[in-house]
Amino acid sequence: MSDDLHTISAGGISATVKAVGAELCSLTAANGLELLWQAGEVWPRHAPWLFPIVGRLKDDQLHHRGRTYPMTQHGFARDLRFTWLERSAEACVLELTDDDTTRARYPFAFRLGLTYRITANALETAVEIANPGAEVLPASFGAHPAFNWPLLPGQPKESYRLIFAEPELAPIRRLSGGLLRARPEPSPIAGPVLQLNERLFDNDAVILDQPASRSVRLVGTKGPALELAWDNFRQLGIWSKPGGAPFLCIEPWRGFASPLDFDAEFAAKPGIMHIAPGAAETLRCRIGIESSN
Repeated sequence: MSDDLHTISAGGISATVKAVGAELCSLTAANGLELLWQAGEVWPRHAPWLFPIVGRLKDDQLHHRGRTYPMTQHGFARDLRFTWLERSAEACVLELTDDDTTRARYPFAFRLGLTYRITANALETAVEIANPGAEVLPASFGAHPAFNWPLLPGQPKESYRLIFAEPELAPIRRLSGGLLRARPEPSPIAGPVLQLNERLFDNDAVILDQPASRSVRLVGTKGPALELAWDNFRQLGIWSKPGGAPFLCIEPWRGFASPLDFDAEFAAKPGIMHIAPGAAETLRCRIGIESSN
């Protein structure tokens, strides 16, 4: 059994997880079709987890009680090695806890646990962010899975659309230099449907900071479809690399990038979780795989 990777499978679905970042690096359908972006040169990641921030902080600095700590975009969890707690044929559990290295960037005690499990036609992930410390834990957390776009090789990218569970009528938010612009923008979503094309991402991610839905389907005119569902996440980002790339990221978030003018205490950052000593937050997401059209 490899210390670096673990593969789980059931019902024909297979998923492989890395110890580094607890990152999902493969998700295959029953017919063997790879659905996850394979970390090509244009973007060398698969599905990183974002912790303890989502997006950027102003000047990449975290402020806490008069001190400043370096904190780069999306935090550090995606680059650190998690510990395997459990590994079986259909599930695995990984954990990351604070140490001297993390406290030099993020001066808080934490325990981050991830459980992957394959159920009928789906990969389910449960995330627990626990506070073993004596002070409130301010944190954000985000999923960042990149799916092959198109899911079925050879299909036009423009034949794909996102279909939300509910009409998404609220304006969207955009970024400037990785920070949240002050003013919302009109949404490109028509009712529950977002027609996909590469030009959507000329100005970086499409951010729903108040989504009505708790699930969305990625659907083409031919081939398989995916449904991504989430619980206890509050925002959603949709992203592909500006200029065009063969992947689409659908990203449930609990938190978002700092507003352009925010440069105060980290605990006061908009969208942040505040986890009391001895308490925990649990977030869940599910990737359902629908068979080919």
